[in-house]
Amino acid sequence: MPAVNSNNTATSEDGELNAALQAADEQLTDRMGIELTEWSPERVVATMPVAGNRQPYGLLHGGANAVLAETVGSVAAALYAGSDRVAVGLELSCTHHRAVTEGVVTGVATPQHLGRRTATYEITITDEQGNRTCSARLTCVLRKRPPQR
Repeated sequence: MPAVNSNNTATSEDGELNAALQAADEQLTDRMGIELTEWSPERVVATMPVAGNRQPYGLLHGGANAVLAETVGSVAAALYAGSDRVAVGLELSCTHHRAVTEGVVTGVATPQHLGRRTATYEITITDEQGNRTCSARLTCVLRKRPPQR
């Protein structure tokens, strides 16, 4: 997953986060087809295809919505946490409003609370027509980064 800023270009400030996002050989975001298109601590945007992420009835899987929501919220919280802390998911809730059967959905995370120990983000997921398909809320705990070995 490439590091991008709001102009969709790599930035040196994002280098540490980019390294963390790519640390594992297998990322769930890769399997789900999630692509970050914009990021800052105040707003993270990503897209995800419906194809490959459906449940048996042909609808976008609710768990796929949860993965997209946790991805954009966690990236935003990690950016807010900075280089000396890590953001770890504490609670995620999702309400699925409308079925999606094709195309691409877009998740947008915006902060509801930015504190010293927690960060909470509201995530809206919309279809290609701009209809809200899911509302989610993610709270991350912000912990001191463990020392490197």
